[in-house]
Amino acid sequence: MPRTPLRAALVALAALLPALALGLALVSTAPPAAAAATPVRVMPLGDSITGSPGCWRALLWNRLQTTGYPDVDFVGTLGPQGCSVPYDGDNEGHGGYLVTNVANQNLLPGWLNATRPDVVLTHFGTNDVWSNIAPTTILAAYSRLVDQMRASNPAMAVLVAKIIPMNPPTCAECGQRVVALNAAIDGWAAGKTTAASPVVVVDQWTGFNTATDTYDGVHPNAAGDQKMSDRWYPALTAALGRSTPTPTVSPTGGPTPTPTVSPTGGPTPSPTTSPSGGPTPTPAGGCAATYRTAGQWPGGFQGEVTVANPGSAPIGGWTVRFTLPAGQRIIQAWGAELTQTGTAVTARNAGWNGTLAPAAQTSWGFLADGSPIMVPLTCTAG
Repeated sequence: MPRTPLRAALVALAALLPALALGLALVSTAPPAAAAATPVRVMPLGDSITGSPGCWRALLWNRLQTTGYPDVDFVGTLGPQGCSVPYDGDNEGHGGYLVTNVANQNLLPGWLNATRPDVVLTHFGTNDVWSNIAPTTILAAYSRLVDQMRASNPAMAVLVAKIIPMNPPTCAECGQRVVALNAAIDGWAAGKTTAASPVVVVDQWTGFNTATDTYDGVHPNAAGDQKMSDRWYPALTAALGRSTPTPTVSPTGGPTPTPTVSPTGGPTPSPTTSPSGGPTPTPAGGCAATYRTAGQWPGGFQGEVTVANPGSAPIGGWTVRFTLPAGQRIIQAWGAELTQTGTAVTARNAGWNGTLAPAAQTSWGFLADGSPIMVPLTCTAG
C-alpha cells in the first residue's frame, strides 16, 4: 500500500513525457523572428538633369515601392527640389557641375563618405559636352570617380548613362558632341567593369527626342522624365538583386569638401568655374532667394539663384526680383520665366518648379554679359 501513490505518480509522469518532448522540439526548431531588411542605398549622381529637379527620380522611386522593392534608400547630400509627388528626394544632382571638375577637385569622396551608397546611378557630362571637353577627358573623369566609388565600397554597382541628346539653340555642335561621347562609353565600361563592382551602361540616348522630351533642348520635361525612369528601372532592379547593403556606419574622415563650383539649373559655358558668394537669404513673402556666380569668362558670367521655402506651409509659386548694374543684360535663362526691363530683372517659376514644400528648394540659372553681380534679391511667394 505505501508504494501505490509513488507508482501512480510515476505513471502520470510517464504520460506527460511525450508532450514535454514535443513542446521542447517546437521551441527548439521554431525559426527566429526575421530581422528587418537593411535598405540598399542608391546615389543618383549628376548635374541639373539629375537634381534640378530631376523628377525622373521621383517616378523611379515610386515605381520601386510599388513593384516589390520597398527597401531602397535614395541617398545624397542634396534634398528634393520639387516634383509633384512625395518621394525619397536625396541625391547628388549638382546643377551646372562638370564631371571633369568633380573629378579634378576631388569632390566625390566627401559625398560618398557622408552617404555610403551601394549603387550609384550617374548621368553626368552634359555640361562638359557644352564646354567642348573631349570624350577622352570626360571618360578619364568617369574612371577616377569609379575608382573613388570602389574605395568607398569595393562591391559598388555603377550604372552609367549614355546621356540624353542635346539640341540647345545656342550650341549647334552639342548634338554631335553627345553622339561622340556616347559612342565611347560602351568600350570604356567594358574595360572598367569587374565581377565585384560591375559597370553597367544604361542607354538614355536612344529614343529620346529633344523636341518632345525636353523643355529647352537640354532638360527633360514630364515625358522625358518618364523615359529616363523607364530606362533606369530594369538596370537598377538587376543591381538591387545582386547588392548586399553595406553596414550603416558613422561617417569618418573630415567634412565634405566645399565645392569650388556652384550648382545651377543649366549648362556651364566654361569648364573652369569660380563661384562667388551671394547675399544671405532674406525671406520675403514666404520664400528666400540666394545668388551665386557659377562661372565667369571675359565679358560674361553664369549666375545661379536658389529659391527656398523657409516656412512651415507649402508655397504654390514664387517671383524673384533684382536689379543689374547699368548696361548689363541677361542673354539666356533656364528654370524660370525671366523678363528684363532696363536693368530690372523679374524671374517667375517655371511650370514644374513653383510648388515648394516646407524646407524644399529649387534652382534656376542664367547667362549674362559683363562682370558677376553681387546684388540683393527679393523673393515673393504666390
